[in-house]
Amino acid sequence: MLNRNIRDLIILMIGSFVLSTGINYFVIPNQLSEGGVFGITIVTYYLFEWSPGLVNLVINATLVAIGYKFFTKRTIFFTVIAIILNSIFLHITVGWGEAIEDRLLAALFAGLGVGLGIGMIFRAGGTTGGTTILANMINKAFGTSIASSMLALDILVIFGSAFVIGRERAMYTLISVYIGAKVIDIMIEGAEERSAVMIISEKNIQLLNAILKQMSRGVTVMEAQGGYTRENRDILYLVINKREIVQLRKLVEDNDPNAYVTVHRVQEIFRRGYKGETRNS
Repeated sequence: MLNRNIRDLIILMIGSFVLSTGINYFVIPNQLSEGGVFGITIVTYYLFEWSPGLVNLVINATLVAIGYKFFTKRTIFFTVIAIILNSIFLHITVGWGEAIEDRLLAALFAGLGVGLGIGMIFRAGGTTGGTTILANMINKAFGTSIASSMLALDILVIFGSAFVIGRERAMYTLISVYIGAKVIDIMIEGAEERSAVMIISEKNIQLLNAILKQMSRGVTVMEAQGGYTRENRDILYLVINKREIVQLRKLVEDNDPNAYVTVHRVQEIFRRGYKGETRNS
């Protein structure tokens, strides 16, 4: 546990540095903005030249003091550390970047840097505070989903920043935030999308052997019963990556063109050893 906490703290520190560098190297020099509290700190910097690090610390410290009860003790601890590190690095890295002539390129790299930093903080078990805390509070008060609340808050801040940075830069900011969100998804869920496949076939054994031999994938055989016919039958269940869907489709067509196949996107896999697994579980 101690080694894990040390590892997570190191990831948290690196993520905070990458996030702060993304803001001060790409976002601010190119007059872009961000969603949530970071967007507010950037706008106040444009308007009053207030330190982004100090504003970030004040706002997030207030939010943590109000919303700490919505998170576990470990998450709050890592969130507080992340907020402090973000504030320090935001202050240190001020003035590092210069404006890029191609603003679209700036928006893409801003999203990449900010998303990578936030993703590392999330992977370490912390949050950046801000809209995460507000979204949890709104969820408890009104029952709205946390993801929807965060999106609404981010869009509201970006919309407000348009009055300071202009409509065109606000639109580039939306591109940056979208890229950042995709990078965060990759950091949390992994770059390789996986799908869960369920196969109902009259030739289960033939299909099972073909999958084990040709795809080297573990397959789970589940007992089921038809709702109309009341007949007992087996269902094949396996998890594959996106590139293997075409291979599996061809394999099913070759062995049983009448098979019924459903494919569902897998959000996350906790057991990492499924790759290359060849046994029938």
